[in-house]
Amino acid sequence: MTTDAPRLGIGIIGCGKVGAVIGAAWRQAGHAIIGVSATSAVSRDRAEDMLPGVPVLAPDDIAERAELLLLAVPDDEIGSLVSGLAALGRIHTGQILIHCAGRYGTDVLEAGTRLGALPIALHPSLSFTGTAVDLPRLRRSTVAVTSPAPIRPVGEALVVEMGAEPIEVAEADRPLYHAAITHASNHTITIISEAMDMLAEAGIEDPSRVLSALVDASVSNTLQNGSKALTGPVSRGDVGTVEAHLAALGEYSLSVSNPAARDSYRALARSTAAKALGLGRITEAQAQEILSRLD
Repeated sequence: MTTDAPRLGIGIIGCGKVGAVIGAAWRQAGHAIIGVSATSAVSRDRAEDMLPGVPVLAPDDIAERAELLLLAVPDDEIGSLVSGLAALGRIHTGQILIHCAGRYGTDVLEAGTRLGALPIALHPSLSFTGTAVDLPRLRRSTVAVTSPAPIRPVGEALVVEMGAEPIEVAEADRPLYHAAITHASNHTITIISEAMDMLAEAGIEDPSRVLSALVDASVSNTLQNGSKALTGPVSRGDVGTVEAHLAALGEYSLSVSNPAARDSYRALARSTAAKALGLGRITEAQAQEILSRLD
């Protein structure tokens, strides 16, 4: 994808899964990636695969040369990284300064903003692999944009150049936004992997085959209908089935010496009971009976 917008010299600090893919997307849009930092063997290999020919440089050298600086580092390192680069004089007026952490807006970039940099926070709603398969997935995703109003069009244009859809998220709403994204993605991975382990313990040779259509349908139905898609024993008030599940999970926990699956089942069953009660699927008495079994 190419546009008539001015081409930028982009530097990337951190060649993790997200930074490498976003850099590759912007490169496909016609921007020049002038350098990337990569400290581990894995990140250097990723840089070679996703950004071939791009020089691996020190972060301060990248910052000094870049018109747009992408900080693709762990959330807790962003503030100190910006402060350090600012103290070294590597951040300059008019430089576009971007991070891709869901938790933060632009306040974390304040040390650079004070020097005249233009702060933008971008967060793709995507679970990254750090490989080329992410590029078409990125084009189907949304990207949360947080920035001062005068430069928001710049952030939105950069998202469009990735092929994604920009959505505006206010600074104060970033933590809740990120909690929602994390709950939907990371916790789903935990739940599905726990279910796969349980099926394997039950003698199922290919747990992924058993879960594939079920999970796809559950996600599709929920995205289309919200909580109305709820099914299962809790939503029917089937106390006996819940008791049988808890007994089986108790035995399973002892077998694997790990109560994690039992505990997550209980926690999510409580939330499910509240949903079912709110939808009118079960009565208050049924909800209380289920909750008493989950204590």
